[in-house]
Amino acid sequence: MKQEMASILWRRLDLEGHDACLLSPTDGGHSLEGQAIFIQDGQPCCLAYKLDCDAGWRTRAAQVDGFLGTRELHYAIERGSDGRWILNGEVQRDVAGLVDVDLGFTPASNLLAIRRFDLGIGEATPAPAAYVTFPELKLARLEQSYRRLDEARYAYVAPMFGYDGVLQVSPCGFVVDYPGLWASSAASG
Repeated sequence: MKQEMASILWRRLDLEGHDACLLSPTDGGHSLEGQAIFIQDGQPCCLAYKLDCDAGWRTRAAQVDGFLGTRELHYAIERGSDGRWILNGEVQRDVAGLVDVDLGFTPASNLLAIRRFDLGIGEATPAPAAYVTFPELKLARLEQSYRRLDEARYAYVAPMFGYDGVLQVSPCGFVVDYPGLWASSAASG
């Protein structure tokens, strides 16, 4: 998979909404930065997010700021070198030892596991992640798995949500078709 900058615009399929994301290199790692705008529980929602990863695609930190209706939302997430996760200053014991963060409101975070595991065709792996519950403010363990079917498709399973589908992925790792949830409207890089 390529290492240069890339961007994508998704259209949400289950609700009205969009998400735009930029993948870029940083000193010693990678950054995913985006903005998701959608309807949640009948209210307007706007969330700006930034994920910071090391060179091996392991999450170092994430920031989410925005609003749901008239309620302001601020999430500051850190993963310590000891495997502890901290959300807004509070240690999140249920996700200790996990490597990836999953921002449930965007397909951007699927790229992290896809890039980090770099599976060969036919290979599979469990990929549990620290899932940011929304709009509640906590991290929960999300059991999920990926199996690479070919150059651009992964079988993806997330039992917590009853999801079992085939994700179509771009050369840089963005999910371009997330059946029933997201579809790419435009991409570059």
